Amino acid sequence: MAVAFLLPGAPFPPPASAEDDGLLAVGGDLSPARLLAAYRQGIFPWYGDGLPILWWNPHPRLIIEPSRVHVPRRLARVLRQGRFTVTLDTDFPAVIRWCASIPRPGGLGTWIVPAMEEAYRRLHELGFAHSVEVWRQGRLVGGLYGVALGAVFFGESMFHLEADASKVGLVTLAHALACSGYQLIDCQQTTPHMVRLGGFEVSREEFARRLEVAVQLPTQQGRWRLEGGTIVCAS
Repeated sequence: MAVAFLLPGAPFPPPASAEDDGLLAVGGDLSPARLLAAYRQGIFPWYGDGLPILWWNPHPRLIIEPSRVHVPRRLARVLRQGRFTVTLDTDFPAVIRWCASIPRPGGLGTWIVPAMEEAYRRLHELGFAHSVEVWRQGRLVGGLYGVALGAVFFGESMFHLEADASKVGLVTLAHALACSGYQLIDCQQTTPHMVRLGGFEVSREEFARRLEVAVQLPTQQGRWRLEGGTIVCAS
């Protein structure tokens, strides 16, 4: 099946019709309504500077069940040492800016082009996109951001300026998500880093089945904070 071209206002094609490499559609826009409709169907944008917007639904799909996140022994020791402080939604603009600026392996440029950065900042202002900040001695040294709908957290990107900082952020988030009833962390792409933290692959069909159930649950829309190990939402 040919990749669909999205006209303004047109719905996405069936997510299961994505190409073998995961590409589903080209075009459209990055409005909040379009992005939220995409995530509810397991679709996300990923493209480079100078390219049209590309929409993806990969197969297989890497996920983490928050209640089953794996904490390697060395990382558990780092967590016990308490050298890092973790916050939620304290500085979303700084986190996405760092994610966009960190060099990628192989000399690849960032996929967080200015239009993408602005789009996710709008989602953050609307209470759907969230950041995790990892601090050491008052300095931001790592973090990640993503989108939350229902009982799913869709991870978008992460960065670290010190070893283990982003891992501490992800594990802390996973524990808080588990305590708050979340069922899935969508990692989008398979990486050794995520596999070591408990990520595992599911088929496109299995991901769609899990997603359909999880996105029906209430969304914690608003600014997040950690309180007693759980996520508290200030609407």
